[in-house]
Amino acid sequence: MVADCIFCSIVAGEIPADVVATTETAVAFRDLHPQAPLHVLVIPRTHVANAAELADREPETVAELVRVARQVTGDAGHDSYRMVLNTGEEAGQSVFHAHLHVLAGRVQAWPPG
Repeated sequence: MVADCIFCSIVAGEIPADVVATTETAVAFRDLHPQAPLHVLVIPRTHVANAAELADREPETVAELVRVARQVTGDAGHDSYRMVLNTGEEAGQSVFHAHLHVLAGRVQAWPPG
């Protein structure tokens, strides 16, 4: 845990979130500023700065984030969804605790951004 990390505070239960799924290694909750009818963040319980660092330190947790994304979208009745891992400020990462955006419920444009 990192004291000033909002996602660590959500994992610890110190900050409320609309949690939709939990596992031993991950927590999924609704994004406060949704960009699709379903917009969930799936985060590791361990604090790591970004997806690349998570892949180096806990590759099995990266797979768990994807499994949780599949579960959440399936539970919501979606079989098509987008997963986004932003790494670094220029890529749009604003919270430096690795997190997977899961978006569903609308057609996703390409290219993104």
